[in-house]
Formats: sequence, structure tokens, C-alpha cells
Amino acid sequence: MTSGWIALLDDLATLTKVAASSLDDAAGQAAKAGSKAAGIVIDDAAVTPRYVVGLTADRELPIIAKIAVGSLKNKLLLLLPGALLLSFFAPWAITPLLMAGGAFLCLEGYHKVMDLVRPGHGDHAEASTAAQTAEELENERVSSAIRTDFILSAEIMAITLASVATSAVWLQAAVLGVVGAGMTLLVYGAVAIIVKADDVGVALARNSQGPVRALGRGIVLGMPVFLKVLSLVGMVAMLWVGGGILIHGLHELGVHGPEEAVHHAAEFVAGMIPAMKSFLSWLVGAGIAGVLGVIVGALVDPLANYVLIPAFQGIQRFFGRKPSA
Repeated sequence: MTSGWIALLDDLATLTKVAASSLDDAAGQAAKAGSKAAGIVIDDAAVTPRYVVGLTADRELPIIAKIAVGSLKNKLLLLLPGALLLSFFAPWAITPLLMAGGAFLCLEGYHKVMDLVRPGHGDHAEASTAAQTAEELENERVSSAIRTDFILSAEIMAITLASVATSAVWLQAAVLGVVGAGMTLLVYGAVAIIVKADDVGVALARNSQGPVRALGRGIVLGMPVFLKVLSLVGMVAMLWVGGGILIHGLHELGVHGPEEAVHHAAEFVAGMIPAMKSFLSWLVGAGIAGVLGVIVGALVDPLANYVLIPAFQGIQRFFGRKPSA
């Protein structure tokens, strides 16, 4: 009897080790996949604060909370099951869809570049805003943010799925869930801190003395600069990530030339300063991918404006028509 209990405990210990190893593997895969989506996360954190501009301070955190909940629903209720079904029934479609998402990132990055070159390039008049109530404006901002988040979330989940495409289904689900929830908490937690930082700075400047007061003033003066830098980093990251996805996607589809050319260029430049080989190799590769991202974005822009967007609007009008009496 004693030996039986010992054997049972030994089996339980073995199962515990296997489970712990599996969880550790899932966490490791999630961290690896999440790092590949860093560019999208930075841009998401840079873009989201604009949705609370012009609204009262007491509504800023509730609005961010609504967007975060919508983002979680996007990732966990829609995109995660969709990604698993795609992986099971049509794994061949993962790379093309990932490349389509990469092209979208290039398009968004290109728009940001054009806004720098020609300020106001992407602005649209909001004539109806003045006639909206505060509640209507808030609901519109939240809906717009969640729609934008869906595209970025889809790209995050596609990158994650591509990283674990050969793993077991349960591991894919675990990694997608961890990355989806983790990225949402990271992004919107950071956004909440960014949005309320100026309020904290004002409170410190008004109610404190000495170094603490100076810190408050520094926060207030520094936040606009910080947001501009964050937006610039997000733009560069989108172009680099988008271009890199396209280059690697072509490699996965059998077109090896672009990725090999980037690799040789990076190795050549890195060889000039051996002490900085790794950094220079990454910098050259990211730089080439970023330039490609701008070019692809410029090519996709007219396609989106004159083909894809009108087609999507036509579909919306078709399904939105009320049946005649």
C-alpha cells in the first residue's frame, strides 16, 4: 500500500513538472511573440491619447477603460477563436494575411510621414462635432478607437500566431490569450498614465514646494514633447515592422531575394565596426525595412483611397439599406 502511494505521488510530481514546463513554454513563447509586436504596441500607445482630447478630465479614464474593454473583446472573443480556426483549417493563409496587415502598417506609417512633411495632410474637417452632445462625442470616440484597435489587434494576433503556428493547439490558444490580455493591459495602462500625467504634474506644481514643485512643472512642460517623441517612435516602428513583415513574408512564400539582400547589406555594414556588429546589423535591417515600408505605403495609399475604401463603403450602404415598404 505504501509503495502504491509513493508511486502515485511520484506520478503527481512528474505531471506537475510537465505542467510547469508547459506553462513556462507558453510564457516564453508569449514573451517572444509579444516582442515582435512591439512596434504596433508603441504606435497604439501613441495614438490612443488623442481620443480623449477635448473631453472633460473626469471622463478620460472611463473612456480609456471602455476602449480597453473593447480591445479585450476584439482580441479574446473575436480574433483568438478566428486565429485558431485559421490555423486549423487554412494555415497556408497565415502568411498572406500577415503580409496584408504589414501593408496596412506601412500605409499608416506613410500617412504619419506625410503629416510630418505636409502638416494637415491627414486631417478631416469635423463639421458635425459642434452639434454633438458630450455623450454622443464620447461614444463616437470610443467606437472609432475600438475600430482602429481591431486592426492593430488583428496584426498583433497574426504576428503571435505566426510565431507559434507549429505548436499544439492548446499552446497556441494559451499564447494568444496571454499576449492579447497582456498587450491590452500594457497599452491601456500606459495610456492611462500618459493621459493623467499632466494632471499629476499640475497638482504637484500647485500643492508642493521645492524640488517636488519643480518636478510637477517639468511633467507639465515635458508631456507634449514626450507625446511627440512617442508618436515619432511609433511611426518609425510601424514602418520598420510593416516592411520587415513583408520581407519575411516573401521569404516564407519562396521569394528569398529581398531577405537575403537585406541580410548581406546588414552584414557588410556591421563588418566595418566589429565591436558594434549586432547593433549595426539590426539598424541596417530595420532601416531598409523602414524605407520599404514608406514605399509600400505610398503604393497602397491610392489603392486604399480609390478601391478598397469605396468598396467597403458600398458594402456598408448595401447592407445598411432599409427594406422598402
